[in-house]
Amino acid sequence: MFREKLARSLPGGFMLVLLIAASAVTVWAMISAFVQDREGTGLVLVVVEVVLSLCFAGLFVVNPNEAKVVQLFGNYVGSVRTPGFHWLNPLTTRKPVSLRVRNFESAKLKVNDHVGNPIEIAAVVVWRVVDSAEAVFEVDDYQNFVHVQSEAALRNLATSYPYDAHVEGEISLRSHTGEIATELRREIQERLSKAGVEVIESRISHLAYAPEIASAMLQRQQASAVVAARTRIVEGAVGMVEMALAELSKKQVLQLDEERKAAMVSNLLVVLCSDRHAQPVVNTGTLYN
Repeated sequence: MFREKLARSLPGGFMLVLLIAASAVTVWAMISAFVQDREGTGLVLVVVEVVLSLCFAGLFVVNPNEAKVVQLFGNYVGSVRTPGFHWLNPLTTRKPVSLRVRNFESAKLKVNDHVGNPIEIAAVVVWRVVDSAEAVFEVDDYQNFVHVQSEAALRNLATSYPYDAHVEGEISLRSHTGEIATELRREIQERLSKAGVEVIESRISHLAYAPEIASAMLQRQQASAVVAARTRIVEGAVGMVEMALAELSKKQVLQLDEERKAAMVSNLLVVLCSDRHAQPVVNTGTLYN
């Protein structure tokens, strides 16, 4: 396994001045040698000048939030992270790796949730390279690796949880966004750690039922909402009826037998639980007519 290590480089400005001065001196000496018919010395100086010219290839620039992965004849030498002008052995190759924070949004994936309902899901992943050696040598293409593994982790997450919670306290994709985002980040990080990548944040950006069941699930959600609302209304109505009977008995406004109490409870529940305004009926007779 490759781990990033720092490569030792020389200051590029100093080496540039040194190489220019050495080249100038060599050219002057070479011209002098040929003028004085010292061909042997002149040929040696030509070779020196060629070597000095090749040394200029060792100059390179490292930009902020960038690393250069250095190799010499296939061997990993190290990485240069310090921004600025540097010089290394001109025979080395230097591959740039961006250390900037990047993000991408996955495609809309069609998968089945934990209970088998087809859903559409997509996520946004924010990431960056933290180990340039692993990113270059452990995987073939680390950017493509991030995309593929993130989508694989998203698919696995979608199949592990239901779209909607059907049991109180159950974690679902729709209702527990914080827990789902944490779990998604953890799973993506496990897959990408071997590529020297850190996952900063990951969140679901799109979540919906698949078109073929969307209308049916919408009706189901509406029915669940209606049942929940009716349950709350009935609980409130029963409390109000109980309170009304208790107050009537306490203040001795009326003395009702069990049959009249049942009729009064029925009428109050109809009025309180109805989804339409009740139409008042004026009783012109006695209470028992």
